[in-house]
Amino acid sequence: MKYEHKLFQGKTLAILSGGGDTPAINSSIEAIRNRASLLGFKVYGILQGWKGLLGDGDVVDLTHQPYDGYYGGTALRSSRTNPFPSKKNPESRVPQVLRNFERYKIDVLVTIGGDDTNGAAKRLFETEGIPVIGFPKTIDNDLRTRTIHHYNGKDIEAVMCPGFPSAAQSMMEFTANLKTTAESHSRILVMEVMGRDAGWLTGTAIFGGASLGLIPEFEITKERKEVFFETVKEAYMHSKKRCLVIPVSEGTRWFDEKTGKVDVVYASSELDEYGHPRFGGVSGIIASEISSRLGVEARAQISGYYPRSGHCRHYDRRLTSTLADKVVDLLLREEYGQMPVMKRIVPNVELEEFNTTSIDMGAVGNKPLSDDYYDISKFAFTDAYRDFLTNILGKPDCEDFRYDFPVVIP
Repeated sequence: MKYEHKLFQGKTLAILSGGGDTPAINSSIEAIRNRASLLGFKVYGILQGWKGLLGDGDVVDLTHQPYDGYYGGTALRSSRTNPFPSKKNPESRVPQVLRNFERYKIDVLVTIGGDDTNGAAKRLFETEGIPVIGFPKTIDNDLRTRTIHHYNGKDIEAVMCPGFPSAAQSMMEFTANLKTTAESHSRILVMEVMGRDAGWLTGTAIFGGASLGLIPEFEITKERKEVFFETVKEAYMHSKKRCLVIPVSEGTRWFDEKTGKVDVVYASSELDEYGHPRFGGVSGIIASEISSRLGVEARAQISGYYPRSGHCRHYDRRLTSTLADKVVDLLLREEYGQMPVMKRIVPNVELEEFNTTSIDMGAVGNKPLSDDYYDISKFAFTDAYRDFLTNILGKPDCEDFRYDFPVVIP
């Protein structure tokens, strides 16, 4: 039978990106747009996340436009707008979203985001019947994608989200660069890494030469704090060049001597529309205490938005294309309320559609770093986590200036 038109001719698919940016969002948009166009969809881009479906709407046509998927961030821009009522904005803006869905004649919506953005999409699907497909995105790598990592005969529940591989490579390189200045001054550098509730990204610093690390999954109580200082002292004294780079997640729970409590450090108490405050500054506190307790020069370095920035790396390019292939499958079967994910952790060459599946968007949630990947007694990441990273990053990037200069005796 010969088809006169493409399968979805006359239909419109819209794409939006919400929440924090990653280096892989443009790559995701490009991959989804290209495949949707092949199926016959007209493709719209909604600007600034859910904000672009409020008021009169803010929509652009992507159908026959050039699109640079290597360029980092999102050309559609982003926001942390929540269409549903929240403490910051008690008004429901769902009627505005529904009105613009009709005005722009959108048939399917693909939302690129984390738990907040895709959670709102799932809620619209369940309560209003809007056909949505979620697409994972986060540098924190903390969405529960139910991706399995096979390691030494054991199945470990891991996570694989577009954006994380590029951020991981940036953090590996950033750490390797910091190590050279730490060596020059025999310092300890406490490097703060994004990660509100999970230490996935923090752990990538070990491929840049870091050894110890602190993550949100294990709070540093008064007792653990003493063990941590002893571990740092021992690691520093045993390092040939008397230096350390210690990555710490921004969401690390640290014991405060003044208050007697374990808590995060807030850069701002202001909440976004999903109820999240802004963390920041724990590295400075830890560096200061290392200096005073151990008598070793320590400095803080905040990596900040660096891992979010820059172009999309090679692993992410293949990952976004592979998951976009799965989006095609979901569109053909009209299976909405789903998110494409990788079934297992695989190296670059195995990023293919047959290694994907989809999960219900309502079952995504957050996934902390697995206990198999971190040893709290040593404040160190395990060999299992190194194997996980090897699939993504290949070999560690931690060159050394190897020397053993002879001592001159006058």
